[in-house]
Amino acid sequence: MDGAPHRTQDARDLALFDFDGTITTRETFPDFIRHAIPPRRRALGTALFAPLVIGYKLKLVPVHALRAALVRYAFKNVPLAEVEAAGASLAADLLPTLVRPEIQARIDWHRARGDTVVVVSGGFDVYLAPWCRAQGLDWICSSLAAREGVLTGHYAGAQCVADEKARRVRERYDLAGYRAVHAYGDTHEDHALLALADHATWRGAPWHRPAAA
Repeated sequence: MDGAPHRTQDARDLALFDFDGTITTRETFPDFIRHAIPPRRRALGTALFAPLVIGYKLKLVPVHALRAALVRYAFKNVPLAEVEAAGASLAADLLPTLVRPEIQARIDWHRARGDTVVVVSGGFDVYLAPWCRAQGLDWICSSLAAREGVLTGHYAGAQCVADEKARRVRERYDLAGYRAVHAYGDTHEDHALLALADHATWRGAPWHRPAAA
């Protein structure tokens, strides 16, 4: 889901921030799972998903497949309102404690300049949207599919990772309308996002697009 209107007329630059590991000190998807599903179901899931997790760590199972399987197990037939409440709690109580001070300072710097600041993440809008609203930021992220107020156990559309991040940014923002584009990331899933930028930062250091083979 995308959130808040873009503001090309008022902003000098566009600043794109990955969330997990870039803004925060760790991945927040496991925290969301802990907040959103009952302990007994979570404990059973830990045993059921042990082989998939091992496969992921051995690079035999792609991370997007692991995420999709976890979402199906955790959220199929769960009321959307319950998950939204868990997301709001996570955003208010935990996420502020995980934000890197140096990245918060960078976000504040961009906002003070009047830049459009956007969180572009594979995480879910149920917790990223309230956090971004509190910060006064735009957001582009993944969403959970629901039917008549009940989650289906699937993503609503594609996971907002890798090339999908760049595609959604281009779809929503006129990059040529900004004086410069900044992007911040920390994993290979952010490379397509970083490639959009005039000024790209990867794990706190300048990032340069890999040379074509």
